[in-house]
Amino acid sequence: MPTRSLLAPVLALMCAAGFAAGHVVMAADPHPMLPTPGAPAAPVLPPDNTVVARVDGSELRLSDVKAAQQNLPPQAQKLPLEQIYPQLLDRLVDSMLILEAGRKEHLDQNPDLQSRLKHYEDRLIQEVYISRAIKQAETDDRLKARYETFLKEKPAQEEVRARQILLKLAKQHSSDPGAAADDLDYSSRDEMASDMGPEFAEAVFAIPVGQYGKTPIKSKFGWHVIKIEDRRTGKPPSFEEAREQLSHTLANEVIAAKLHDLRGAAKIEEFGLDGKPLPAGK
Repeated sequence: MPTRSLLAPVLALMCAAGFAAGHVVMAADPHPMLPTPGAPAAPVLPPDNTVVARVDGSELRLSDVKAAQQNLPPQAQKLPLEQIYPQLLDRLVDSMLILEAGRKEHLDQNPDLQSRLKHYEDRLIQEVYISRAIKQAETDDRLKARYETFLKEKPAQEEVRARQILLKLAKQHSSDPGAAADDLDYSSRDEMASDMGPEFAEAVFAIPVGQYGKTPIKSKFGWHVIKIEDRRTGKPPSFEEAREQLSHTLANEVIAAKLHDLRGAAKIEEFGLDGKPLPAGK
């Protein structure tokens, strides 16, 4: 039987290459068919361990076909498996034939291949080590504590709801400032400064509620006539809304702390391109 850990990357490569080369024209269709009301239900697939092909006694299973589909272009991944199954199966058989031919030539003992496998193994070990450290640290208690810190670091800011006309798009010589006006929704000063520029934000926030600015305000997009509809104190995101950002921040903190500990426990000597030792804390 084939070595699954080595077979899977080859299968993925062959399948992706086959589809990219046009073996399955439907994968390039920008408008794949969608199920319509009343259409027959998709067929029930057999178990994943079902044997779908044998090549010189080596078996391919339905799980291999499903895994290969996940390595196809995004549009092909969305197609029903039964629609692309014959072409996928052919590509998988092709990949197994090439793999077995390479093994007969003892390419698994090739020094270059062994070196590349070692680098791949090293990278996987690094990824798993970091993932485990993050998973162990990312508890609800730590995330909630990080959320409290987030609330202190980013207190609620004043927000305004503005309505605008971008003059280069508005009706020429219009005397009605409300014509073709766009609702900008609520924005904080920092958000508006980031999107439109600090001078624009300062000018907008100086306009009283219910009034238009006395003069058009310039941004990188053109000149704007602004009316302030409302002013309020913004609400911070809930814990659930901020969870993804909190997880990302915590992961960076965990990695930084772990590297700090590892560096502190190791003897590290670094050298410049000239072979001379680099100063500590460079």
